[in-house]
Amino acid sequence: IQKSVSNGLTAKEYVPPKVWRVDPNLGGTWGSINRPTAGVRSQKELPVGKHGLQLYSLATPNGVKVTILLEELLELGISEAEYDAWLVKITDQEQFTSGFVEINPNSKIPALVDYSVKTNGDDLPINVFESGSILMYLVEKFGKFWPAGADNLRKRTEAMNWLMWQMGSAPFLGGGFGHFFHYAPVKIEYAVDRYTTETKRQLDVLDKHLANRQYMLGGDDDDYSIVDMAIWPWYGQLALGNLYEKSFEFLDVENSYPNVMRWAKLIAERPAVKRGVMVNKSWGPLEGQLP
Repeated sequence: IQKSVSNGLTAKEYVPPKVWRVDPNLGGTWGSINRPTAGVRSQKELPVGKHGLQLYSLATPNGVKVTILLEELLELGISEAEYDAWLVKITDQEQFTSGFVEINPNSKIPALVDYSVKTNGDDLPINVFESGSILMYLVEKFGKFWPAGADNLRKRTEAMNWLMWQMGSAPFLGGGFGHFFHYAPVKIEYAVDRYTTETKRQLDVLDKHLANRQYMLGGDDDDYSIVDMAIWPWYGQLALGNLYEKSFEFLDVENSYPNVMRWAKLIAERPAVKRGVMVNKSWGPLEGQLP
């Protein structure tokens, strides 16, 4: 069956089978990696450096969240936040090695191991996975960039609201818009329109929220928090044209979301952010990499 999808082009209409089976030739950027099963694909132990914190990651937006926070902690002079950063090459399927799966059974970067903390009298390190969980672990550990204290319940709740917003919203931006606009082997108008609509709605949510705020939690320097660090690698970098080629113009970011643009540029100028985006980066100009 031929079905019109856009501009007079046609594509075969997909009729789902009664029981789905994976196509071994999925195609696209990630087709050779994606499988409908979890677990170990190869045997390899993870390296361990000299610091208490060991980070296994890549400079994708989710990875950058964590390196920005670690660099911000170091910027404050907190030596206990020193860390070893190990590059995980996801295109080489290193996230499916035995060592990585042991600390993150979901096989996604980033993953963190804290060897500096001993709990319940044992000598076992603490494994932390999922970027939001790592951010919360580190702010609880170091007591920075999070509105703590009983008198901060309102602001802390707002911070958690926005942190959870980012976790729930970004998959529509990355797995939806980014995939179908940039990575998909074929461009499907319905899919691009669907996720562009949602991405622009999310940008509008941020733009309205930031209209009278310097940072996500307020206008003071002390309001800078992991909420900004979590949202900026996705939406700030998107606004600055650093995520997907041609998306800056396509989404009309500069004209449509001035408050997001102002906030994105403000965060980008922070020294710790400039370092954080370079850690575990293995593409682009060499001067922008700290692999």
